[in-house]
Amino acid sequence: MKFIGIIPARYASTRFPGKPLAMLGGKPIIQHVYEQVKTCIDEVWVATDDQRIMDAVEDFGGKAVMTSDTHKSGTDRINEAARLIHTDADVIINIQGDEPFITKEQIDAICSCFDEQSTQIATLAKPFDKDFALISNVNSPKVVTDLHGFALYFSRSIIPFVRGAEPSEWCCRHNYLKHIGIYAYRKDVLDEITRLPQSPLELAESLEQLRWLQNGYKIKVGITDIETIGIDTPEDLQKAEEFWKNKNRQG
Repeated sequence: MKFIGIIPARYASTRFPGKPLAMLGGKPIIQHVYEQVKTCIDEVWVATDDQRIMDAVEDFGGKAVMTSDTHKSGTDRINEAARLIHTDADVIINIQGDEPFITKEQIDAICSCFDEQSTQIATLAKPFDKDFALISNVNSPKVVTDLHGFALYFSRSIIPFVRGAEPSEWCCRHNYLKHIGIYAYRKDVLDEITRLPQSPLELAESLEQLRWLQNGYKIKVGITDIETIGIDTPEDLQKAEEFWKNKNRQG
C-alpha cells in the first residue's frame, strides 16, 4: 500500500496571519512539519494558496502545489492537491501545517489503521489525563469508538455521560479519548467526501468529521500516547519555542 503526505497551508489565518512562515528554532513552521513527515513518508507535498509559502517550501527543497484560495477546509485543499499532482497513492494523509512536533510514531499509527480492509478514513485519539477541566474543554473534541476501534461519534461535549456519578468523578470511571486532528483517507473516499453537503450534526458541533460519519463512512481511530502541540496563535508560538529549546537540550 502506498501512502502520500499532504500538508495544507494557507497564509490568511484570522488568528495568526502568515503562520506557516513564522520562525521556530530558526526554520519556518511549515519546514518543521514537512521534515517530520518526511521521516516516515517518502512522498510529501505542501498544498497552499499563497506564492510566499510555495517559494519558502521550494527554497528548503520541499515539494509544493498551488491550490485554490476558496477552499473552506483542509480536506478540500488536500483533494485538489491530490488531483493536481496526479498521485497514484492508495492512501492520502492530511497533516496539519501547524503541528511542527508531529512524530513518526503518530504517522505510523494512522498508517496502520489501513491494515483493516474496512477502514475508509482514519484519525488519531489520545487518552485524556484524569482531569475534569481538560475533558470538559469544548475546544478539545472527544471521540467514542466501538469495540473494533471505529468512531461512533465525535463531540465537543463530554461523551459518554456517566450516570450515577458526580462529574468530577467521571474521568475515573471512563477512559475519555481526545481527538487528534490528523486524518488519512483512501484516495477514492477522499474524492467522495469532498462532494458531500454539510450535514446537520456537522453544523451543530462545527466538526467536519461528523459529515462523514453521518453519511455512513467508517473512521478508524488509532491510539497515541503522544500529545500534539499545535500553533494557533502567536502566544502558542512562544510556548512552542520553549518546547523546542527544551527538547533540544534534552537530546
